[in-house]
Amino acid sequence: MTTTPSPATIAWPDPARHVAFDAWLQGIAPAHGLQLPSLTPASSDASFRRYFRIAATAGHSFIVMDAPPPQENVRAFISVAALLHSAELNAPQVLEQDVAHGFLLLTDLGTQLYLDALNDAVASGGLAAADALMRDAIRALIQWQTRADASVLPPYDDALLRRELALFPDWCVTRECGVTWTADEQQTWRTSCDLLVQSALAQPTVAVHRDYMPRNLMVCEADDQKRAGPGILDFQDAVRGPISYDVASLLRDAFVSWDEEQEIDWAVRYWQAARQAGLPMPDDFGAFWRELEWMGLQRHLKVLGIFCRLKHRDAKPAYSRDLPRFFAYAHKVSARYNALRPFSRLLEPLMGAQRIETYY
Repeated sequence: MTTTPSPATIAWPDPARHVAFDAWLQGIAPAHGLQLPSLTPASSDASFRRYFRIAATAGHSFIVMDAPPPQENVRAFISVAALLHSAELNAPQVLEQDVAHGFLLLTDLGTQLYLDALNDAVASGGLAAADALMRDAIRALIQWQTRADASVLPPYDDALLRRELALFPDWCVTRECGVTWTADEQQTWRTSCDLLVQSALAQPTVAVHRDYMPRNLMVCEADDQKRAGPGILDFQDAVRGPISYDVASLLRDAFVSWDEEQEIDWAVRYWQAARQAGLPMPDDFGAFWRELEWMGLQRHLKVLGIFCRLKHRDAKPAYSRDLPRFFAYAHKVSARYNALRPFSRLLEPLMGAQRIETYY
């Protein structure tokens, strides 16, 4: 077998890490029939992780994860992958691991993102195809919530919820919009945070993927490499937390939006199926919808902060293009409920604020 190092087209800012990667990959190549010259970039995300695709002599391919420590810790990925497989869900299988360096060899779930399939369906008017995909995602979510042992996951507790919310004033309000809140406005913010955290902590807890959205789902056909149903990715931040979190992430996504009538249709289907599966759901759908909306608002404020941090701290400005979508989500929900309406008025000047375009 040829033992060609990773191609020169793949950038390695750290030469020592490049050497370690090549040595590891060459070491595991014979056991899996890896064709080393075929290594190519597969994808990247908002983290420091990178993914490569590599062909094998058997005719299929694998994914290689490069997750540099100390920024990334692959132990959580390995443990949650095992949890997903124990729930009989379709997730990458960890075949080889070098935990110290953050290198993993994974099964390949393919190249068709849910996000692309949904956008294609919308563009062609094929909403039936989009509906089928979303119903499959809902079925998989309920399977995750009913079969995964949430007790082994870290808690989505008061401290974590508030740390996430703090990203919004720190990075979106101050850094992105250049706005300084008055003492009264800061009090409005604190009161709103208290309401959102209380609502989240009052919900029953289940295993929470924490980023269950179309960009992290794959359209998969069952074969000898994977199960039927959506392929699930980017799950390493899973926690034990509010039952409405993942369905809110699915319905009000970072990169594709739906009419509220359609959101409610899928939410009702989830609520009915979850009750039938024995999950602790409110008897009244309206109560669940409120929980979902308030949970979604917490997430959207967090994401507004994260996208602005990616722009200004990490030199990844592309994510900021979706800020208007998240402002719209957040304003719609906060304006709808009396207790949150003062916060909606805080959002309004930010939605039209001139953006600060410098980043570092």
